Amino acid sequence: MIRRALLQACCLAVMAALGVKAAPAQETQDKLKVIASFSILADFARNVGGDRVEVSMLVGPGGDAHVYTPTPADARNVAASKLVIVNGLGFEGWLARLVKAAGNKAAVVVATKGITPRKAKADDHTHAHGHHHDDETDPHAWQSVPNAKIYVANIRDALIGADAAGAETYRANAERYLKALDDLEREVRQAVETIPADRRKLIATHDAFGYLADTYGIAFIAPQGVSTESEATAKDVARIVTQIKAQKIPAVFLENVSDPRLMRRIAQESGAKLGGTLFSDSLTNEKGDAATYIDMIRHNIRTLANALAG
Repeated sequence: MIRRALLQACCLAVMAALGVKAAPAQETQDKLKVIASFSILADFARNVGGDRVEVSMLVGPGGDAHVYTPTPADARNVAASKLVIVNGLGFEGWLARLVKAAGNKAAVVVATKGITPRKAKADDHTHAHGHHHDDETDPHAWQSVPNAKIYVANIRDALIGADAAGAETYRANAERYLKALDDLEREVRQAVETIPADRRKLIATHDAFGYLADTYGIAFIAPQGVSTESEATAKDVARIVTQIKAQKIPAVFLENVSDPRLMRRIAQESGAKLGGTLFSDSLTNEKGDAATYIDMIRHNIRTLANALAG
């Protein structure tokens, strides 16, 4: 070790004499290059990796990882990475081809390893992106905080596997972040407690919240008669209003009924509250309400509690 330090010192002295500038320590080329398939995984990796890793992502904030089309630049980035972090559970159907195209030597870590997958029920309907989920696996496992802790542990172990010298750092960072997730879990449970048991249900178009529903006991009910592919008609609205009254649903969150007049009409005629925005598959940029995973869950649960508590 001392010999190595001496050698480095000699090299630096020679470089200095020759007027060659030494690169600062921990320059980006020394950092472990990690690429995540989408923003939520990138956030986990940054929290665990800290300064030792350089994390990039294929699908950025606001992007849709279900229907993403990789670019040649993506293949180059994957080829240059030491570790590729993916969700799995069928979320990134395009990824295997990309990794193959990159001729990759990188280790691929499936962040959902060890999570019990839930089946997307047929009544979860067609996915908002037009994918039909007939009892397919629901990939949105991160919507449950206990699952997020499994993601983080998998990412920690993969980072240690790729960079043993950083093991202590990764363990300490993961420990700190897992504590933050424990706090978040308490916060979510407290928020759910504020909603009367008979009001823990809402209508929503996107079937991305199954794990949240299962873990915290909130029912996400699909709107009847509305195709996610097209804008709702007056007839659809009438059907939704009937459904709200019949099932005594306190709030409505509809992604594809974006017409504010239709939404107002649903609210007026049904007496249901209009919820705000729920984030499902992607974080926002730094200025948004869901810049990190913790921000996203906190935002979603507060939005739900505000709409449902009554």
